[in-house]
Parts: sequence; C-alpha cells; structure tokens
Amino acid sequence: MADFPATVEQADVVVVGARCAGSATAATLARAGHRVVVLDSARFPSDTLSTHLLWPAAVSELSRLGALDAVSELGAPPLTHAFAAGSGHTIVTPFPEVGGIDYTLCVRRTGLDHALVATATDAGAEVRQRCRVTELVWDGARCIGVRYSGPEERPVELRAALVVGADGRRSTVARLAGVETPYEAETSGRDCYFAYWRDNSTEWRSTAAQWRVGADLGTAFPCDDGLLLCLVQPPAATGRLRPGDAERRYAAALDRIPPLRERLRGCEQVGRVRAATGIVSYFRRSSGPGWALPGDSGHFKDPVTAQGIRDALHYGRLLAEEVAPVLDDPVRLDHTVAVWEQRRLRECREIYHWTNRLARGTAMSPLEVELYRAATTDPELAAVTTGIFSRTRRPAELYTPARMARLTAGALWRHRRDPGPVFRDIAHEVAVTAREFRTSCTTLRGAPPVTGVSTV
Repeated sequence: MADFPATVEQADVVVVGARCAGSATAATLARAGHRVVVLDSARFPSDTLSTHLLWPAAVSELSRLGALDAVSELGAPPLTHAFAAGSGHTIVTPFPEVGGIDYTLCVRRTGLDHALVATATDAGAEVRQRCRVTELVWDGARCIGVRYSGPEERPVELRAALVVGADGRRSTVARLAGVETPYEAETSGRDCYFAYWRDNSTEWRSTAAQWRVGADLGTAFPCDDGLLLCLVQPPAATGRLRPGDAERRYAAALDRIPPLRERLRGCEQVGRVRAATGIVSYFRRSSGPGWALPGDSGHFKDPVTAQGIRDALHYGRLLAEEVAPVLDDPVRLDHTVAVWEQRRLRECREIYHWTNRLARGTAMSPLEVELYRAATTDPELAAVTTGIFSRTRRPAELYTPARMARLTAGALWRHRRDPGPVFRDIAHEVAVTAREFRTSCTTLRGAPPVTGVSTV
C-alpha cells in the first residue's frame, strides 16, 4: 500500500474517467446538486481508440445531456440514411426517430470527448485531468473513496459515498475492486482496422454505408472536418500484430470489397491505420457497496454494431439519476446500484447476442442473404433491421416465427437444387439460439454473481 496521503478531501461522488460514461454520470449528478469530482489520466482534448458512430439513440442522449450543440459545432454532417449491401442486394432506409432525433453522427473522439468534459464542467462537476488512480479506499467491504496522484505526483485521498469507475475496458477501478475478469465473455471472430480519409464525395456525405463481401465487412461513415471514417472487419487473424501488419491487412481487406474501394475513389488517406484485435465482448460484475461500473468498464460489445457510446451515455445518465436521491443512505444506495446493474444487463443481453452473431467473421449464410433480398422490397423488414441498431426495435422482432418461415422458404426455393446449405444454416441457427437462451437464463438472467469483490 502507498504511503498515506497528506491530503484527504471529501466529495459526494468520485468519477474515474471523464469520457462518455463518466461525463454523462458527472453532469447529471452535478445538476442534481451534488459535489462531483472527476479524475482522468488524460489531458483534454485527447484522442482514444474508437470507431465513434452515434446512432439516433446516442445523438438523443447527447441532447438530453445538453452536449448536442457543442458536438454539432464540430461539423460532422447529419447522416440521414443507412445503406447496407451484401450478395448483390442493397437496402437503403431512413433512420428511426429517437427523442426527436432522426439522424446519425460520426464524430471523432478528440472533439466529442472534449465537448462532453466541457458539458460536465459547465454542469458543476470538477474535472481533474492528468490524475492517475492508484488505490481504492475501503472500510471493510465498502468502497469509500480513491487515492490518486496528480501532475505534481502528490498523493491525495478523495472520499465519497460512491466511486464510479468509467475508465474503459482496462478499468483500474474494476481491477482494484476484484472484478476485472468477466463472468460472461465471447471472443469476436473479427478484427477491426480503420483509418480516416479526406472525403471527395458529396453524394455520400449524408449516408452511413456498410458492405459485406465474402467474410469481410466494411463501412464508410462521413465525419467532422471533411473526413471519412473507413473501417474494415475481416476475419480475425492469429498472432500478434507485427510492424506494418495493420496497414497490409487494411489494404487487403479494402481490395476484397470493391464497392468500398470505389467509395474511396478520389479520397486521400489521412494518418495511420488503427487496429483493434483480440476483441472480446463481455459483462463484468458492475456494482458493489460504494462502487459502480458504467460504460466499457462493466460491459462491452464488439464494434460491429456500434453500440458502445450510446450505452455509455445512456447507462451513465441512468445511474446518476437513480443514485442522486439516495447518496446519503448506504443501504438504499447499494440496493439502487444493484438494481441499475440488473436493468442494464436485462436490456443489453439481447443486443449482446445479436452483436456476437454479426461478429462471427464468416460469409453471409443463406438465411442472411435471403434477409437482405427480402428487405429490398419489404420496407417494414428493412425498418426493423435499422431499428435494431438504433435500439428502437428488438432482434426478436426480426426473427419472428412467421418471418423465419418466409425466409426459410425463400432460401430453400433459391437452393432447391442443393438445399443442404440451407438445412445446415437452420441447424446452426437453432443451436446458436438455444445457447443464447441458456446463457440468458443463467449467467445473464439479471442477477450477476458476486465474485471476487475486494474486502481490503
């Protein structure tokens, strides 16, 4: 244990991490009249590895938080249509409305996070930058604060009724609370490589586009400063990345997706290729006496469905709204954070399974191809698909018994000379659905196990 700090301070809530989940939590609590101190090891504006697409539900959260005007001033164009193409079929749909927002934004994290930090500060939270948390402070099994060092390297102890760990996938708070190891996890079948391009297109500047060719998936999202975020997710490769691998794999994947290469025609790459490999989706234990984990620190999904920012903002805000009235009552506070965690788990488990399906890293199956084909002439089916990503519709609405029967019949008709692949696809989907059901009824039943919580 570090030397006992010379300085001991008191706050109502300490938030570790000032990005999406942290700023949403801090701004909401500060507006409720609480003293909130936010600690972050970065100095803002600061970039972070992220694909940063905000579906209408995420943009709506920015509006509720009071950050949308500042984010809009960054200049990202409103994306009003979703474009998805695969196996010769193309689906174009408008986005559903969420809280009065019917468009998507793609905003680079340097500007987005800076705007969120400013929003939290304007709300009354105190944001301390370049501060690294080294310990949690315990009173028996209850977390009662943190110890950290700032730019002057002077140790400080900061006590509070609640410590919020909003510090990402490599969460220090999760590690120090003894819950770093997820109780539910699934390895992605895809790697992720992306780069920015100076966008030369006017026709595509209002469209969020995705292509699937073979086992590869590629996207193009116009973003701020006249740039385009171009991302590819090929099947996961084995072994660690060596120098130059990210650039080579990125270029090779683009070459395997000709329409995406065509989208980039006349565009100039800006900066290096960024990579995320070894991706694992998970749920961690996210609440305990005196602490909670919103954002990626407690729950993470593969970027293939771009849900992370929405969930960080949404559940950070909800956590703050629910604990604000009970911070002075430890018993009610513990119950409230536990109920909050159960709510997030119940609401996210279906999209978690859906995301893991899309992250398989395989070519489109006969049923997926039939889904694309049917959606080109069925606006309701296309709207359901887009709504799943926007969290206005559930994946269960897509695969209803009646709709599955129609998709199966269509796929069998088109494979009537060799129906074997369709039957194998059906058998596989039945097995996957059964496994997801078992997981939802056990580890994801809504009451996470209490494991590994520190009692220092």
